[in-house]
Amino acid sequence: MGSPGVQLSVLMFVVMVSCVVHGQPLVPGFSIFGDSICDVGNNNNRTTLLKANFPPYGRDFVTHSPTGRWCNGKLAADFTAENLGFTSYPPAYFSPEAEGQNLLIGANFASAGSGYYDVTARLYNAIPLTEQLNHYRDYQTKLAKIVGPSQAQTIINGSIYLLSAGSSDFLQNYYINPIIHNTYSPDHNQCVPRLNRDAVAFNNKLNATAQSLKTRLPDVKIVVFDIYQPLLDLITKPSDNGFFEARRACCGTGTFETSLLCNTKSIGTCANATQYVFWDGFHPSESANKILADDLLLQGIDLIS
Repeated sequence: MGSPGVQLSVLMFVVMVSCVVHGQPLVPGFSIFGDSICDVGNNNNRTTLLKANFPPYGRDFVTHSPTGRWCNGKLAADFTAENLGFTSYPPAYFSPEAEGQNLLIGANFASAGSGYYDVTARLYNAIPLTEQLNHYRDYQTKLAKIVGPSQAQTIINGSIYLLSAGSSDFLQNYYINPIIHNTYSPDHNQCVPRLNRDAVAFNNKLNATAQSLKTRLPDVKIVVFDIYQPLLDLITKPSDNGFFEARRACCGTGTFETSLLCNTKSIGTCANATQYVFWDGFHPSESANKILADDLLLQGIDLIS
């Protein structure tokens, strides 16, 4: 639905409590919430059309196989885990890997199609954000059984918590009406000013809300990452960042294919995604995710310093 050029309403929202445990890795845990930008397979076994557990998704991942990640390879959250010093990634909470020692580094609760507004998730049978938080409470109980209450609390208190959401609320909910066909078309691959203005306005309000929370909760560190501008820079100045193509995605025609429409029979899929900013009609490529993750690290360096 639409071109990759309008995928600009995504926000990264990170919370970490004040008692940071230093060492290797830099923090004891990393837990992730949100939508398809961070989903690593929680939708795989759900009754939903929003899945990415089939080729060509995952073709450039370390296993060269689909995992449920909405990308040809690693997500920005994966690179963030590496930047923090983790040698493995927080497992999808609803995967067989989410048990025992694997949970000591955190877990991934994100679900493609979710958002800040729970109704968005329910439209697609994704996992709503409030439900993701409930699963996180279950995770805390499991963690205490694995390492004991005291060590579990140390991990919980020193962890980084990342939330990426917003795009699904707009693209898969708010904008779904007949008017959209006049402004947002698979044949139009330029940025749509009105949609970008909406994203900027929303981001500004989220920033204000975060500032209010920081005042009310002085012991909690909160950073709202500016993902809008770094991604816009990749789109408008791709060659400055080593990219060749930013107006069409790698998969298929590069205009609207995502989820089931991005498959092994999609005509036109590029052979090499490294020079593409977008992998499918919604989601950045692994190469773009690497740049975005490095930028996020610089913005959030005070969380681990």
